[in-house]
Parts: sequence; structure tokens; C-alpha cells
Amino acid sequence: MNLPKDFEVSQPPGDTVSSLSFSPQANLLTATSWNNEVRIYEVQPNGDALGRAMYNHDGPVLCSAWSNDGTKVFSGGADNTGRMYDIGSGQSSVIAKHDAPIKSMRYVQVNNQWVLLTGSWDKTLRYWDLRSPAPVATVNLPERCYSMDSVQQLMVVATAERHVLIYDLANPTTPFQTTISPLKFQTRVVSCFHDGSGYTIASIEGRIGIQYMESKNIVNNFTFKCHRDQHNLYAINDISFHPTYGTFSSAGSDGNVHFWDKGSKQRLKTFEKVQNNSITCTSFNRDGTIFAYAIGYDWSKGYQNVPAGNPTKIMLSAVKDEDVKPRPAKKK
Repeated sequence: MNLPKDFEVSQPPGDTVSSLSFSPQANLLTATSWNNEVRIYEVQPNGDALGRAMYNHDGPVLCSAWSNDGTKVFSGGADNTGRMYDIGSGQSSVIAKHDAPIKSMRYVQVNNQWVLLTGSWDKTLRYWDLRSPAPVATVNLPERCYSMDSVQQLMVVATAERHVLIYDLANPTTPFQTTISPLKFQTRVVSCFHDGSGYTIASIEGRIGIQYMESKNIVNNFTFKCHRDQHNLYAINDISFHPTYGTFSSAGSDGNVHFWDKGSKQRLKTFEKVQNNSITCTSFNRDGTIFAYAIGYDWSKGYQNVPAGNPTKIMLSAVKDEDVKPRPAKKK
């Protein structure tokens, strides 16, 4: 899993990559960037990634999502809009609007209908029927939306001031649980378990929380330290779950990626450290055979420490079963 052995995507965005997302139907990869671009690549069987399409926002792009049938890409950003790109026609259009930047989005099924869900720094969630210019529902949040994820009926939203709101998509406008993060510092990312039975939450100080939903499993909740060394604590920028095995990756400002098995509480694999840069976002493809990660500066060390040239890369790694399969718990 050394970096030189991974495949580097040609023609990456010219600034920090803010999100990576694979199509649920094909090996198409979306990358959004702080230079206002959304790029779509087609990953070939030999590891090459060909540029398939590109479109722009009027400000930095912060998030992306795919439709369930893989025909449309959604993106949201600092221009306060959500855009939809149609793979077939090659056309993009505005389909969502907020009063502040859109930080997170998911395409979810609510009462047998697919809708786009957007979370914004204007302290709202909005549900969008793609056939209508107005949201079908707006949900007020206690603070700015920092991260959001949904699997099956579970949806989890993390906001500023460490608030966490948990929804059942059968009742998508009212949280059935509101809580405070088990971590002491600012939330950076939440990610739902692949089976919808719980979620992970990670913070700016190198710590991850494992949270189960059913009361009988709450005793298995725990937090652990990672992405830190003897002298520094690093932000965890992204968490991605393997779609088959339910193990997950964590990516940090320290330039490391780790694979974890929450069941046995073990680290499965560590990527070689990226010197003087961060891993900003990650994504597994639909069957978990490809792992994509972006290298770039995440501004965690301030503008004074921007690497020379501020290089941005997107890397593709072939996933080995032995690196992501769960392992038996170690004997005490």
C-alpha cells in the first residue's frame, strides 16, 4: 500500500479536493474542489482514470452525491447552490438553494420517493424533489451543518457546537434523538455504518467515536485515539465504510490513512505517510475493490504553512481482502 504503487489520476482539480464520491452503478468518480470545479472520471480496469466531464460552481464546491441509478451527479458549495449534472445529456442546472454554503448532501429515499437532501451553514436541512424549484420540506437545526450521512433508514447530522441529530427517514423532519458528541472537540465528520446500525463520529483532535443505535448494543459504544503523535493532534477529515465488510477508513491532517475493524477494535492497515500534506477525503467504489483518496492542503496549519506549489492529487488503490476483512478479537 505504498503511495508510488497506487494509480495517480491525471488532470486533478487545481486546488484542494473537498469530496470524492463513486457512482453506485459504475466506476465513475466525482471530485469536487475549492477551485469551483466538479470533475467526473471513469476508472478503467487497468487503473487509469479518464476525464469524463467537468462543470463549475460560482464558488468553492464542498460536497457531492450520486443519484441511486447513477445517471446524475449532485454538488453543493459556497455559492449557496446545489447543482445537478445529467450524465446522459451533459447538462448541469441549479436544483437547490440555501442562504449560506451547502456543506453536505445525500440522495435519500423517503416514503418510496427519492429526494435530494442538503445541509447548510444557514442552520437548515432541505429536502428537494428534483421536479420542483422549492424544497418539499425544511428542517431547522440548532447550528451550522458540518457533516451528514445516511444509510437505509438512518440519517445522522452533525452541527457546530457538537450537536448530533438522528433521524428515521420514515419521519424525516423530526429527529428521534438529539445528543451531544461523545468527543470533546469540534466535529469534522460523521459516517453511518454500512448496515445502518450506528455511526462513527470524528473530531479535529484525532479521536473517533463508535455509536450504536439499538439500546442493547449501546454497551459496545467506545471512542479511541488516532491520527496523533507524541507532539501533535491531527484533524480527521473523512471516514469511509467498506460496502461489503463494514470496516472503515479514517483519513487525517497527518497525511495518514488507516483501515479499522470496529468489531474487534483493531487497526487493519496503515497507508504510508504523505509528507507535508493531508488526506482531505476518501471513497470506496460500489463493490469495495477500489479506494480513492485525495492529497492536498486542508489549511489546518494556517496559510503560513501552505506546501510549495500546494500540490493536489487523487490516488486510486486496489483493495486487498486481507486489508479490509474483519478479524477475530485479540485474546486478552
